[in-house]
Amino acid sequence: QVQLVESGGGLVQAGGSLRLSCAASGRSFSSFTLGWFRQAPGKEREFVASIVWSSTSTYYSDSVKGRFTISRDNAKNTVYLQMNSLNPEDTAVYTCNAKQPGLVSFNYWGQGTQVTVSS
Repeated sequence: QVQLVESGGGLVQAGGSLRLSCAASGRSFSSFTLGWFRQAPGKEREFVASIVWSSTSTYYSDSVKGRFTISRDNAKNTVYLQMNSLNPEDTAVYTCNAKQPGLVSFNYWGQGTQVTVSS
């Protein structure tokens, strides 16, 4: 069974920080692009950040650039999202995703972890 399991979500005050983790199992994701998406209540899912297999390139949405940092540890089959300077607009369910080489879209999805930022 191939699974992506997120952890680290919770309730934090505005200006605070959280670190999300996503542990993959069932196969190696070392060659996959890994990323994070989020979905706020009543809104569409949006891209947050992604990182290539070698960690040589990272990508961020404009809304989180400069505040969030994505990283990965291929030996642990894990991807992280460090979130700093959180604001209430960051409140959402954050989902870990993986994209197999050669595919256009992410094809593995976790169940998500809730992040709530209070004002």
